[in-house]
Amino acid sequence: MARPSPQPPQAPRAKQAPPSPDGASLHEFPPSPWLLALELRAFWEFGALLPAWPLLARAPKGDGHAVLVFPGLSANDMTTLPLRRYLQSLNYQPWGWEQGFNLGPRAGVLEDARKQLIDTYESSGRKVSLIGWSLGGVYARELAKDLPHMVRHVITLGSPFAGSHKSTNVWRLYELASGRSVEREAQSYELPIAPPVPTTSIYSRSDGVVAWQGSIQAPSPANPHTENIEVLASHIGLGVNPSAWWAVADRLAQAEGSWKPFAREDKGRLHGLIYPDATRKS
Repeated sequence: MARPSPQPPQAPRAKQAPPSPDGASLHEFPPSPWLLALELRAFWEFGALLPAWPLLARAPKGDGHAVLVFPGLSANDMTTLPLRRYLQSLNYQPWGWEQGFNLGPRAGVLEDARKQLIDTYESSGRKVSLIGWSLGGVYARELAKDLPHMVRHVITLGSPFAGSHKSTNVWRLYELASGRSVEREAQSYELPIAPPVPTTSIYSRSDGVVAWQGSIQAPSPANPHTENIEVLASHIGLGVNPSAWWAVADRLAQAEGSWKPFAREDKGRLHGLIYPDATRKS
């Protein structure tokens, strides 16, 4: 089968970000220095995987479809290895993004990610799920908009797609690493618009890197298969947080074409405590 050649990113388009679900304006500032300092708790989250493993192993098993996992800014595939090993244990075929360190959408990065999605889809003969941590989630969402017929589900972990381009504590690092203006990059894509496939945003209100309001997917009549799942986590720990892992496994296990919203109060599993109500205003 002939493979379509990679296409360059779309030309800049004027857009207006949608309002947040509670009607307030989207957050314009990064998390406080106090929340940033609390990112050190990521080590505890990683350590919590071992005692949580007996429960995590009971998550719904997958159907063997492929999953591409994109790392965050300045991170590489080693950071997503624990999550990918977990997904492999649940009968998925997880792959890293295989481009080394994520230094932003430099020349060729998005094109190579697009080619990887096409190759994975064609080799497996099935739709591919995409998971992206932080900036990696922005890549996943844009790929799904570009190739929706190849994507089964998009899951993002603390990804800044709906807030101000300076509502993170790493926007300067982004500009340094990528050599691009974060404001100009944000204007090149309609980031707040969800891709036309089932899309889940997993976020934390105690995220010390990305303002949590920027990870909220506003409801869209054009795509009712979108949701926000709040977890108790740091930004750095989202990829190794037991509750985030369970939510990822629960979402991926849904049969293709039979999407249902995440049930946070699920038959006595303490979901109501582990997963706060994402619609609350405070």
